[in-house]
Parts: sequence; C-alpha cells; structure tokens
Amino acid sequence: MTPDTPSALVPTLRFPEFANDGPWEAKPLDDVCERLTETVGDFQLTPVSISAGKGFVPQAEKFGRDISGSQYSKYIWLQHGDFAYNRGNSKRFPQGCVYRLTEFDEAAASSAFHCFRLHDHCEPAFFLGFFENNGHGRQLRRHITSGARSNGLLNISAETFFGITIPTPRAMDEQRKIADCLGSLDGLIAAESRKLEALRKHKEGLMAQLFPQGDESVPRLRFPEFQYAGHWGREPLSELCDIKHGYAFDGEFFSDEGKYVLLTPGNFYERGGYRDRGEKQKYYTGEIPRDYVLNRGDLLVAMTEQAAGLLGSSILVPDSDKFLHNQRLGLVMKKLGVAWSNEFFFYVFNTPPVREGIHGSASGMKVRHTSPTKIGQVVVSFPASLSEQQRVADCLSALDARIAAQTRKLDALKQHKQGLLQQLFPSLEGEAQ
Repeated sequence: MTPDTPSALVPTLRFPEFANDGPWEAKPLDDVCERLTETVGDFQLTPVSISAGKGFVPQAEKFGRDISGSQYSKYIWLQHGDFAYNRGNSKRFPQGCVYRLTEFDEAAASSAFHCFRLHDHCEPAFFLGFFENNGHGRQLRRHITSGARSNGLLNISAETFFGITIPTPRAMDEQRKIADCLGSLDGLIAAESRKLEALRKHKEGLMAQLFPQGDESVPRLRFPEFQYAGHWGREPLSELCDIKHGYAFDGEFFSDEGKYVLLTPGNFYERGGYRDRGEKQKYYTGEIPRDYVLNRGDLLVAMTEQAAGLLGSSILVPDSDKFLHNQRLGLVMKKLGVAWSNEFFFYVFNTPPVREGIHGSASGMKVRHTSPTKIGQVVVSFPASLSEQQRVADCLSALDARIAAQTRKLDALKQHKQGLLQQLFPSLEGEAQ
C-alpha cells in the first residue's frame, strides 16, 4: 500500500521530509499505553477533576469543595505526564475529553476516569493532539446511544475506550515534528491569551480609578479638564432613569433566521457588552409591537441570571431596526432633565458595586431574578456634566476596542489550530467526521 492508494492512512498535510515514508499505522490505544489502576490509599494528594477546554483542575476549584469524601482512598494515583479520559460529555467534546496532567507532579483522580500512561517510545504531545482533535470521540460515537449514561457519565467501558485506534507515524521523528509544530502554536496561543488577560486586568484597574470607590465623592483618576468640576453626584437609579420591561414574544414564531433578532440574556457577556450568538441566534417572524423594536445605542440590562454572572450585565444595542426588546431584559431610559449618556451608564452598570447591588436585590433559588423597582434602589455615582461622562466612556470604549481585537486574534489562532489538527491527523476508514 502506498500513499497514493485511496485507503492509505496518510494525513492531508505532511512535512516534506516524511512524504515518502509510507502510510501511518492504526494502533489500538492499549498497545501504546499502560492502564493505571494503582489507588492512592491513605497517601495525601490533591483530588483533581477535568474541565473540558481547560484540563485538570483541583476539585476545590471546580466544585467549590473537595468532593472525594469517603471514596478518596479508591482514587487513581496519577503522576506528571499521565493521561485521563473523563466520560462526561460537553459542548466541545460530546463523547468525553482526554487531558494530560501537567499542572501537578502527582494527583488523585476519580476511578470513574479511565487513566493511562504512554509507553516510552510515544511522543505525548503528538497523542494529545489526536485527543484534542476528538479522534477518540469520532470512534466512541457509535458506542453511545440515547440516554446511555451511568451516574451522570457516558456509559463507555474501559475496554471500549482502550480499544480505540490511533493513526500513528511509523517514524518517531515524525511524531516529534508534529508535536513540536503543535507545541509552538500552543505557545503562541498561550502568549496571546496572557495579553488578553492583561488587557482585561488593566481595564478592571482603570475602572476602579475612573469611578469613585466606597464613600468617595470624586474618582482617584480624573481627566485634567475636569479636575475642578466639583464632586460627582450620588443618587439611586430610580431618580435618574426608568426601566421598561420587555415584551413576551410568542414562542410559535421563534426562528433560526429572519430580519429581527430576539435578544436574550445569552446575548450578554458576563463582563457586559453584546454577544453575537452566531448559529444559536434567535429570530422572530411574528407580528411585532413597534414600541419593542430597539434603536442603536439603546441601553439594556439583564434582569435574570440565565447563566452565572449574567444578572445585571448591560449592553448597548449595535444597530437600529434589527433587535427586539424581549422579556427579562430592562430598557434603561433617562428621566427628563437628567444629564445622562448611555455610553457612560453602560460602564456604570458594569462596575462591581452596581453589579453586586443588583445581584443582592435578586430573588429565586435556581434562577435569580430582579425587577426595575429593585434595580432602581441601587445607588450610583456620576459626574454632572455630559462632557465628563462622555470622556470617561470614550476612554473605556477605546480599551474595549483593543480587547475585542485581541479576542478576535486569539479566536483566529484557535480556529487555525483546529484546522491544522484536522489536516495533520488522517481519518480512519469508516470514521464519522
């Protein structure tokens, strides 16, 4: 069998020096690893879990507490570099995810995970690339039927998991070359992620300086032209604005496409700002009350916590005659005679004290809700002049533009890596894509 044979196991993208090395081999996972079954017993190690998209994290970080309890002694003893398969499904890995332990020298993992250690002749980063490309998931898919879950986990046995096959180059050098390529890209993604996080931290610090803190009457950092403009005002929101409930649109006319976007709390970022939901965007095709069609620059606040962190988040509507004012969202409208910039108060709503005030006003056990009246009781600080409000808003919006650009850059790198993974690893015959 040669690389020109249709059934040959050859990647779409291959480094030139290996072009004539022939097809790859399909190796069962069991042939390249050792299953790990040694338990920790009484030895004290950090109990860890696995989060899709992040990897190994301490249980105390993921769940807010150590959940190992009386089962701890039966946990599997992991060493640095070992792998574990979490049978929980997620959006990114519907058939479960596999990660390598790099954050700890040793750790304790639940026996519900299928844990293993690669043989010495295997390049770990190469195999990690296979799992990141969900090569295991495409094979496990046929073993999972609707409702095939046990104790909240996919009903994938150890025999089924370790029976998956992995396309592998015959030459160790080719494994290393692919691993080095992916490692370089991972390093770049990590560097750009740190830049994004630094920008976000800078914004947090800047907002703490641009808005008065606690009982302060002026911000610690003020633009020179307003140094002698006097104290900022401090009033309940009810004295400055009214908040209008959204309309209960009829679910019969919800659609995946259309002219009018039906805004939901899912269109809000936790930090504030409009989120385009892409293919998950909701549209409305029924009759629409004109009073509930929004204009560009309208200010909305989320009055329900559809997901953690969304309650009290605000957005500025991106365009006119396109977005609908849905229920559970409050339209913030200034009162007559009040100096009010929507751009400035968008940031006011997203300051920690205001978010905490809104969250504290909410009720409900599973999903927390608040109301216009309760939001109106939250006290805010603001400058009396529109020019100073706009100056603060312009400063922060310029920083938001940098954050958005950095986010797009990072997303593009991640998409590039996903495309590269698909080309660097050949598909097995009959494998569902």
